[in-house]
Amino acid sequence: MSAFSLIETMRYEPGQGILRRNLHGARLSNSARIFGFPGADAALAALDDLAAAAASSLRLRLELFPDGRHEMTSAPFASLPEGKTWRARIASNTRLSSSDPKLRHKTSDRARYQAARAEYSPEEADEVLLTNEKGELCEGTITNLFVDEGHGRLLTPPLSSGCLAGVLRTSLICAKKARVAAIKPDDIAGRPFYLGNSLRGLIPAILA
Repeated sequence: MSAFSLIETMRYEPGQGILRRNLHGARLSNSARIFGFPGADAALAALDDLAAAAASSLRLRLELFPDGRHEMTSAPFASLPEGKTWRARIASNTRLSSSDPKLRHKTSDRARYQAARAEYSPEEADEVLLTNEKGELCEGTITNLFVDEGHGRLLTPPLSSGCLAGVLRTSLICAKKARVAAIKPDDIAGRPFYLGNSLRGLIPAILA
């Protein structure tokens, strides 16, 4: 049996429901099919029941286990302060492998991301970026990377670099607001870039 679970972390807003719900559901169902996890449909139905009873902004977390069990948690969602910019650093001792297809799925196997995060204190960095064996930037420990092209569109690393198929990332690509391209650390030096996920959206960032 798999030693990991599948996870979706989402945001609920009154009047809007679960943001990007269809993409979250599609990702969970696809990952469950690939890894042979039963119970995705039941888990998503329970998620919708929870959202139907919600009355305020929430952070929702759905976890699907290899045996088909699922767990859900919710907590009040608090937005970042307006104008907040995250300080990003690049991990020196932790790398991802571009040949690892598991990185495309959101799972509880977080050891590499925890190791990268531990390289810097919270005072030194709000987020830590990881590179692969080719020196390409992949993603942050909890975010995808987006670089401003300067033409109203963003660049984001391809899945082949070794990154999560993030829901926000997918939505921006589908809307033609982002395109994929390999990104090196020099490509973000002195350029506007963002870190983002479906929970918090795009967050302006700088290299610290």
